[in-house]
Amino acid sequence: MPPRLTSQDFDPDLLVLFDAYVHGDLDRRGFLQQAQRFAKAGATAAGLLAALSPNFAFGRQVSPDDARLKTEWVDIPSPAGYGRIRGYLVRPASAGTARLPAVLVVHENRGLNPHIEDIARRLALDGFMALAPDALTPLGGYPGDEDKARAAFAKLDAAKTQQDFLAAAAWLRARADGNGKLGVVGFCWGGSVAHALATKLPDLNAAVPFYGMSPAPELASQVKAPLLVHLAGVDERINATWPAYEAALKAAHVRYEVYQYAGTQHGFNNDTTPRYDAAAATQAWERTVAFFKRHLATDS
Repeated sequence: MPPRLTSQDFDPDLLVLFDAYVHGDLDRRGFLQQAQRFAKAGATAAGLLAALSPNFAFGRQVSPDDARLKTEWVDIPSPAGYGRIRGYLVRPASAGTARLPAVLVVHENRGLNPHIEDIARRLALDGFMALAPDALTPLGGYPGDEDKARAAFAKLDAAKTQQDFLAAAAWLRARADGNGKLGVVGFCWGGSVAHALATKLPDLNAAVPFYGMSPAPELASQVKAPLLVHLAGVDERINATWPAYEAALKAAHVRYEVYQYAGTQHGFNNDTTPRYDAAAATQAWERTVAFFKRHLATDS
């Protein structure tokens, strides 16, 4: 396995350029053309892109066949006319049929890739029932290639995708092996979905957006669930939307906590890429698990 690189190994302006590429503001050709100026000492723009792209082996913390877990693929009826949305459901094997708090896990803008499956397994080891739906189900599901996944993602109907995640949330809450409490955690695009679900689901019990775009401020009064918001330190695109929304949350007396992790990049929790920050990710995850345990317990 090649040595693990960190954000400190790259020019900050290159990381900003990569963020634009990841979020569709720049195509592959445009990235390679602009990244060429950062290619030094025999490196190429294509090599830089490869170094910045996910390495799922780096980010695997829990094996898919870990005996401590019960995992299964499920089909959830889709109200958006697609027939179904596929999801990855994980529970601790030791729980049997015990009723567990449930957490909906929402992926980044690449669909349900191996990293998000690993996130679901981590939550199950912490005592939750975790469901990670794949928004790309109507287009064949996550294609196994990040570039193809991003291209497919741009073809989704945003309104229909939101209907599917609302349906997935309802399906998860209604399971007999759940305790009736539901939380949502999302990352990047999924962070935006976590924010959006908090405005759409008055009975949601907890929402944790990681560096997700904030909703329009006028929607803040619809939020009934407590929020735990994680922001990167260097993330102008996302952070610019937060102050107005925070002011609206305060005005609506919404319970929320917000943490901004100094010096981190967008995607700092994703341990498959060099933008990963181990210290910040560990702290954010500990806060997330504690937050869910506090708000999703049967007696909370």
